[in-house]
Amino acid sequence: MYKKDILLSDIEAVKKFVSLANQYEFPVTLLSDKYIINGKSIMGIFGLDLSRPLQIEVEDNCPTEFKERLKEFSVAAQAV
Repeated sequence: MYKKDILLSDIEAVKKFVSLANQYEFPVTLLSDKYIINGKSIMGIFGLDLSRPLQIEVEDNCPTEFKERLKEFSVAAQAV
């Protein structure tokens, strides 16, 4: 399982993330505290506390291209 912390700090970031997630057939899961959300659901994501980092989980055979595109949402990238 591939796991990474991401930050979706505004509406545009959420829209970009959902668009990215929906380009792939595999499931994308977001975890926040006790909540597990489908990462392809914009309404589900807006139900989370977006002021805090979220953890993304993707199956083991996650393409490298997807991992590279996720860097835009990494917690470290947001801190810069």
